[in-house]
Amino acid sequence: MHQTNNFVPQQLQEIIEEFEYCEGREKIELLLDYAGRMPALPEKLVNRRDGMDLVEECLTPVYVTSGLNENHMIFYFDVPEESPTVRGFAAILAAGLDGATPEDVLSVPNDFFFAMGLESMLTMQRMNGFSAILAHMKRLAAQAIRG
Repeated sequence: MHQTNNFVPQQLQEIIEEFEYCEGREKIELLLDYAGRMPALPEKLVNRRDGMDLVEECLTPVYVTSGLNENHMIFYFDVPEESPTVRGFAAILAAGLDGATPEDVLSVPNDFFFAMGLESMLTMQRMNGFSAILAHMKRLAAQAIRG
């Protein structure tokens, strides 16, 4: 399915498998469940969007930043609650890549989410948003490597 140089961290693989087991509307319900699980921003980032990056490719205002703890990444997102699909995407990526090394983040296939089967339920514009969020996370991972 994926090229050999691609790698999906275990946590993200488990989320993909959760979606693979769902059918039809269950996939959307699981996506919305992830949206509801999105962690709150840490106090230092609340009302500090100027310290976060805007994912400009998304129509929904998606702000992201990352931290590095002993070469393990953590991502923080600020996505409006009235955009549950996009919040779900961000929450999936945050949960799936939490604790991954920057190199692991960079190795995630750009199209990994097609294995989840969401493209039959969502518009291509939404799927492009998912891809844009991942691309921005990869930029942050590359910056972390460069120091």
